[in-house]
Formats: sequence, C-alpha cells, structure tokens
Amino acid sequence: MVEILYFSVALIAVAFTILVIYLNKMLNSVKQTMDSVAHTLEGLEKQLQGVTSETATLLHKTNELMEDIQNKSEKVNSLVTSISEVGETVQRLNTSFRKVANQVSYGAEQKHESVSQVVSWSSAAIDIWKRLKEAKRQKIGGDANE
Repeated sequence: MVEILYFSVALIAVAFTILVIYLNKMLNSVKQTMDSVAHTLEGLEKQLQGVTSETATLLHKTNELMEDIQNKSEKVNSLVTSISEVGETVQRLNTSFRKVANQVSYGAEQKHESVSQVVSWSSAAIDIWKRLKEAKRQKIGGDANE
C-alpha cells in the first residue's frame, strides 16, 4: 500500500511537472502576444500623433480658407449690389430716353402740321411773287412799247 501511495505521489508530481511545463509554455506564448500587442500599440500611438498633428494643420488651413471665402463673399456681395444698382440706373436711363424719344416724336408730329402749313403758305407766297413779278414785267414791257 505504501507503494501505491508512492506511486500516486510520483504520478501527481509528474502531472504537476507537466502542468507547470504547459503553463510555462502558455505564459511565454501570452507574453509574446502581449509584447506584440505593446509593439503594435506603440506604432499606433506614433501614427496617431502624426495624424493628430496633420489634423490640426488641416483644421488651421480650413479655418484660413473659411475666412478667405467669407471675405471674398462679402466683396462679391458688394459687387453684385453695385451691378444691381447699375442695372437700375440703366433701366431709368432707358425709360428717360423713351420719354424723350416719345416727346420728340410727338413734337415732330405737332410741328409737321405747322411745317406743312408753312410750306403751303410759302408756295402760295412764291406763286404770288412770281405773278407780281410777271405782271410787273408785263407792265414795264407794256409801258416801254407805248
């Protein structure tokens, strides 16, 4: 019976030794995995610092662009306002030209009748003058013949 007890203790010792060896291998594997994870995290941390600095630079440039766009937008707005005012002025000028043209046209129509009468009277006056001249010539010619 003591032999069975020794044999059991020896078997337990061998099993414990195998367990310790297995746990040692497993812990070494876990250590390697943890070292690999730590190395990967260090690489990620460096990359993240690079991305963070690039993001800050990009954000700064974006803010500058927004300010520039806002300034240019204000300038364009004032330009559009000026162009709109020029358009309104041109429209008023066109309206004034139309009024003047209509007044000139109306005045020409009114004057047309007066001009027609003047031409008529002028023709009549010229005709009378020619007749008087002819009559005077005949009278002078008739006095000379007598």
